[in-house]
Amino acid sequence: MVDLSVNISKIKMKNPVMVSSGTFGFGEEFSKIFDISLLGGLVVKGITLKPKLGNKPPRIAETPSGILNSIGLQNPGVKSFIKDKLPKLKKYNVPILVNIAGKTLEEYVELTKILNTEGVSGIEVNISCPNVRYEKGRLFAQSEKDVYNITKNVKKVSKFPVIVKLSPEVTDIRVIAKAAEEGGADALSVMNTITGMAIDINTKRPKLGNVVGGLSGPAIKPIGIRCVWQVYNTVKIPIIGMGGIMNEFDALEYIIAGASAIAIGTANFIEPFTCLNVIDGIKNYLIKNKISGVKDLVGTLEIK
Repeated sequence: MVDLSVNISKIKMKNPVMVSSGTFGFGEEFSKIFDISLLGGLVVKGITLKPKLGNKPPRIAETPSGILNSIGLQNPGVKSFIKDKLPKLKKYNVPILVNIAGKTLEEYVELTKILNTEGVSGIEVNISCPNVRYEKGRLFAQSEKDVYNITKNVKKVSKFPVIVKLSPEVTDIRVIAKAAEEGGADALSVMNTITGMAIDINTKRPKLGNVVGGLSGPAIKPIGIRCVWQVYNTVKIPIIGMGGIMNEFDALEYIIAGASAIAIGTANFIEPFTCLNVIDGIKNYLIKNKISGVKDLVGTLEIK
């Protein structure tokens, strides 16, 4: 037997496989296909203070080895989430992490206070979504000062572990990761999507209603692995690696680079059972290589 369990701060997970925010809805659709209690963790669709309609369509555009999305954080708002969505999720034996997004520091703090309720296992602070307009006209994740301040103030009021979601679109992700750690982050999600765009050559118009969107899928995996490796060698808190994971081999690369857990996103749209397949694949790899637990594999990259 091998031990697949991992701890992300105080969040105890039966295995290291989670789902990325925005790719699994609120779990309702997937719960009709398989038992979502088998997951290591479930990160729900991004939540804002008030209901949000999101960006104008088209919102999705396929690209070679990936997809561009410009959903714009469409969601029912935090009060509706707590009333209508959370009770259904609480019946599953899986940690529920709530991804929160705001336009100001104050909105992140207010969201966190409201979410200090039974059934929530952790907060994922989304300061890096490329599909929304922030107060300062750029991502909070692109400012060392903003990352520190938001993390510090959210941590101050949260009853649960605080995970900060970083962007690869920075000069040096190590500096930003360190700012989040110094602000009190319990863990880091590395990484969010990368801004891109696509053009219809016949109409000479953007394929997305918002012009630009977040690129996800296999195309960004090498960037994600690089970011995880850099952050792992910079901070001492756990990392959740994500970006282009389609199978257990991709997941294992992230773990060896330094991720204590991984999150699967785009692959859920292609093959709904990807998460379960990855869990089995990691288990078989550990058995084959006589590794007693997945924790022993984290950060084992050898560089001569």
